[in-house]
Formats: sequence, C-alpha cells, structure tokens
Amino acid sequence: MNSVIEKEKKLILALTKLKNLKIENPDVKKELENLNQQKNQLEIEKQDLEQKYKNLNDNYNNLSEKLIKFQRQEKIEQKKQVEFSEKIDELNQETDILLDEIDKWQT
Repeated sequence: MNSVIEKEKKLILALTKLKNLKIENPDVKKELENLNQQKNQLEIEKQDLEQKYKNLNDNYNNLSEKLIKFQRQEKIEQKKQVEFSEKIDELNQETDILLDEIDKWQT
C-alpha cells in the first residue's frame, strides 16, 4: 500500500513539475511561430479554394440550366421543322392533285 501512495506522490510531483515547466527554448518558439504562420496561410488558402469551388459549382449549375433550356428549345425547333416538312408535303400533294385536275380539263 505504501508503494502505491509513494507512486502517487511521485506522479503528483512529476505532474506539478510538468505544469511549471516553461518553454524557453528559442528554437521551439520559432518553430511554433512558423507552424502558426503556416497554419494561418493554409486557412487563407482553404477559404480561397472553398470560394473558388463555390463559384465553379454555381457556374456549373447555371450552365446546366442553360443546357437544359437549350435542349428543350432544340426539341421544339425540331418538332416545328417536322411539322413544316409535313405541311410542305401536303401542299405538294395538293399541287399534284391540282395539276392532275388541270391536265384533265385540258384534254
């Protein structure tokens, strides 16, 4: 039991020393400052990249909408073209009938 109490006292003493330990090493301080600057720079770059991604995503969505509208319009134009061709065919048939009628009257 004494050994447990002694170990606990030593552990408390070691923790106290660690808490009171001050980092005075200039190399460690410089390294911490460099790391902090790098972290700040990375955060700035991250924000910039996130903004660029948002802009690209917005552009993609806008272009997708425009493409869908264009495809719809293209379908409408194709349908109109088919209808126009059908009307021309009808007119050609009527013209042929009229020409046949004229030929009959002339003979």
